[in-house]
Amino acid sequence: MSDDSPLIQSLRTAVAAAPADVPLRLHLAELLLDAGRSEAAVAEAAVALQHAPGDAQARDLMARAMGTPAPPPAQPPPPRSRFDWKAAEEQVGDVVPPRFVETPVRADGQDDPGEADAWDVEGPGALRLADVGGMQDVKDRLEAAFLAPLRNPELRKLYGKSLRGGLLLYGPPGCGKTFIARAVAGELGAAFLSVSVNDVLDMWIGNSERNMHEVFETARRQAPCVVFLDELDALGAKRSRTAHSGMRNTVNQLLTELDGIDSAANEGVFVLAATNVPWDVDNALRRPGRLDRTILVLPPDGPAREAILRYHLRDRPIENVDLGKLVKATDGLSGADLAHVCEAAAERALLDSARTGTVRMIGMKDLLAAAKDVVPSAEPWFASARNVAMFANEGGMYDDLVAYLKKRRKL
Repeated sequence: MSDDSPLIQSLRTAVAAAPADVPLRLHLAELLLDAGRSEAAVAEAAVALQHAPGDAQARDLMARAMGTPAPPPAQPPPPRSRFDWKAAEEQVGDVVPPRFVETPVRADGQDDPGEADAWDVEGPGALRLADVGGMQDVKDRLEAAFLAPLRNPELRKLYGKSLRGGLLLYGPPGCGKTFIARAVAGELGAAFLSVSVNDVLDMWIGNSERNMHEVFETARRQAPCVVFLDELDALGAKRSRTAHSGMRNTVNQLLTELDGIDSAANEGVFVLAATNVPWDVDNALRRPGRLDRTILVLPPDGPAREAILRYHLRDRPIENVDLGKLVKATDGLSGADLAHVCEAAAERALLDSARTGTVRMIGMKDLLAAAKDVVPSAEPWFASARNVAMFANEGGMYDDLVAYLKKRRKL
C-alpha cells in the first residue's frame, strides 16, 4: 500500500520472494501491528500459522492483533508430599481387611471385568498422511474438512469454524479406510481407539448401551483421542429396519454420545467412522454436528498402487520388475487385491523353485500372471453402489460416487 513506510514495503517485497520464511513474515506483522494496522497484521500472522501451526510467537502475535489476551503459561502442579505407606500399613494391619478379594460376576454381566473397562487405546503413532501413497484427493479433503481447522485454533476462531461433527469414510472394502483413520490420528498426535460391533454388543439388556458410553468415557479420559467406529452400518444401522429393541437403544446411545452432554463434553475427542454401505447407516447419524462430513475412499490410484506394490515386494527376492507396467496392469484393484497379487506371485516362484530344485527370483511374468488371475474385489460393491447412485442420491449425498462411476463408464 502507498501508506506503508519504506521498511514495511521492503519487508513486503522480501516476504513475497520467500513466502515460507515464518520469522520474516512475523517481523513484518510486528511492524504492521506497531503501525496500527491490526487487520494486516492478523492476515500475516494467519499465513505464518499455516506454515508453522505450533509457533508460539505467531500465536501470541495473532492474539494481540485480534485484541484477545494470550493464554497464561501453564503452572506446574504443586509438589506432592510423600506418604509413608509402610508405616501406615504397620499401624492398621490388624484392623483393615484384605485389600483385594475375588468378587463373583453377577448374572447380568454388569461386573464382568473383561467388558467395558478393557478398551485397548493405542498411543499416538508415527503414521502420517504422507505415508499414504497417492490418494491426493482424499488427503486434500481431509485437510480442508478436518485437519486444517484442528491444527489452527486461531484461524478457526477468526473464521468462526465449528469443530462439532465427525468424519465418515465410505467406499469398497480393502481400500485403506482404517489405514487413513490411523494416519489422521497420527497427524493430530492423538491416541487411537478402534471400536467394532463385537466390542459393543452384549447379550444382557442394557450392557450394549453401557459399553457404548464407556467407549466415549475412555476416549474423553485419554483426550486428545480419535474414536474410530469400524463397520458403522452394524453399530448404527437404520432403526426403522431393526427389529431388536436392544440394537435400537444402542444406536440411540451412540447419538447421545456424539452430541455430548454439554458443549465441552467431547472436547479433544475426534470421531471417525468407516462403512462399506453408507446407505444402511441411520440417517440421524449423518445430521449436522454428528458424522456430517463424508469422504469417498476408492480403489488406489496409480501412485498409490505403486507405493503399495513397493511395500509388499520390499523384502521379497525380485528382479527386473517394471513397476510402471505392473501399475497399469493392476488398475481397479484394491489395496487388499494388490497384497494378494504379490503373495500369489511369490507362491508361483516358490513352487517353481521347489519343483526344479533351483531357486529363482520373482519376475514380471509371475506378477503379471497373478494380476491377471485376481478378480477385483470392489466390483460387487460397485454393482450395488450403482443403483444407489442412480436412484437414491438425495441431496447430492453420493455426488462423488456418481462422478467416479461416470469417469469409469460404469454408470
